[in-house]
Amino acid sequence: MRSRLAARSARLVLAAAAVTALAATTACDPEDAADAGSSTAPSAVASAGSGGSDSSSTGGSSSRGSNSGSSTVKTDSGDGGKSSGYGQSCGTNDLDFTVTWEAQPVSYYLVTAKAKSGITCYLDVNTPSVSFGSNADGVASPVGQGGEDPIKLSGSAVAYAGINPKTTDGEGGTEFGNVIIATTEDDPNPSELELPDMATVDKPIVTNWSTKRNETVPRVI
Repeated sequence: MRSRLAARSARLVLAAAAVTALAATTACDPEDAADAGSSTAPSAVASAGSGGSDSSSTGGSSSRGSNSGSSTVKTDSGDGGKSSGYGQSCGTNDLDFTVTWEAQPVSYYLVTAKAKSGITCYLDVNTPSVSFGSNADGVASPVGQGGEDPIKLSGSAVAYAGINPKTTDGEGGTEFGNVIIATTEDDPNPSELELPDMATVDKPIVTNWSTKRNETVPRVI
């Protein structure tokens, strides 16, 4: 009987030891799991980062495409800016000109400048370059009348300048059927306009640009 009790006590001790070992193992598992999770987390992050990189790369490609489109829009806008001319100086080829003969209060030619359709630009050089023919004698001298600087041209807005082809007395002079107009002296694209009638030219003069017609009647000062 005593031997059976001893054997049973031995079994209980072994069982208790097994339970203690199992408890110790169980207590270590969460830490081990945490360590395991910790060891796998960077891999997951890297994987996500890699995936993010792939996604970003794809998205980045799309984004670059979008930026490229945006750049194109800006370029177009810039070109449109040149086309629309906003903030740009008016070149001669940005404008449409008309020339009419005015008899009052003195006889002179009235030049009207208007921006072409879709263009916005500024006449920031006050006086047009005007000449009859290619000789220096045909170049109109500025008389400093009128003038606004700069003048914005867009839509229906217009600017005027007046030309008196002959400021001398008598019958002298040379006849011309056309006048050459440019916004600046060095404009590479001057415009040659047909006059309403033949003009006798001798020491011609030209006024500044103005938005007011009555300021552009050319007079020798």
